[in-house]
Amino acid sequence: MKRKPLSEDEILRRLADFHRTKLAGEQAQPDSAKLAGDLRPAAVLLPLLWERGTWHLLFTHRAGTVEHHRDEVAFPGGTCQAGETPEQTALRETAEETGLAPEDVRILGRLPDVTTGTGYRVTPVVGRIPWPCALRLSPHEVTRIFTIPLDWLAQRRHWRIVPYTPPGGRAPFPVIVYQPYSGEVLWGASARITHVFLATLGMIDGRWTMEEGRAVTGKLFRNG
Repeated sequence: MKRKPLSEDEILRRLADFHRTKLAGEQAQPDSAKLAGDLRPAAVLLPLLWERGTWHLLFTHRAGTVEHHRDEVAFPGGTCQAGETPEQTALRETAEETGLAPEDVRILGRLPDVTTGTGYRVTPVVGRIPWPCALRLSPHEVTRIFTIPLDWLAQRRHWRIVPYTPPGGRAPFPVIVYQPYSGEVLWGASARITHVFLATLGMIDGRWTMEEGRAVTGKLFRNG
C-alpha cells in the first residue's frame, strides 16, 4: 500500500523533533576518519518541491570548472561567508547557482552537520520552493538541474553502499551510491544527506545505512 505523502507542516515538525533523537547524532558521523585541522563551514539547500502529487528534491549537476566535486550531483550551496548563518549561505548560493530568489524559499529546518573529505563542515538546510518556477543557471557552476521523487529515493533497491578510495592516498571508506536517475548518479555526501532527510521523515530506517556501512568498513579492514 502506498504511503500517503506528509504535509508540509508535518515535515517541519519532524525536522524540529529530529534534533532531539539519538539518530540525529548517529547519522551525522563523517564518511572517513576524523579530519585534521579546522573544517571550513559551508551550507547546502535541500530544495523540496511538490510535483505530480508527491514530494521531490531538486539537485544540480556541478560544472567541470568548479573547485570541488566537479561533474557531480549535488545540492546547491557553498562556503559560508563571515557573519552568515547556514540559512543565509544556502539561500545566497542557491540564488547564485540557480537564480531562485531567497524570498521564494520557505525554510523548514536543518539537518545535522556533515563533514566531507574535502575539509568542509556542511549544514544541510531544508526549504520548500515553488514549482514550477523560472530558474537561471550559472553556467560556470551548474550544467543542469533535475528532480527526484522522495518515494524513489526511499526505495531500498535503488541504492547500495560501496567502498570508495579517495585521491591523495587517504584510507578508503564506505559511500552510498544510487542507481542512475534521469541520467544522473547521486552518491557520496549528497546521498548521505538525502538519507538523513529520508530517515527524519520516517521514509527509511536509518539503521540500514549504518549497518551496511559498518559491514563495508569491516571488509576494508580485513582486506587492508
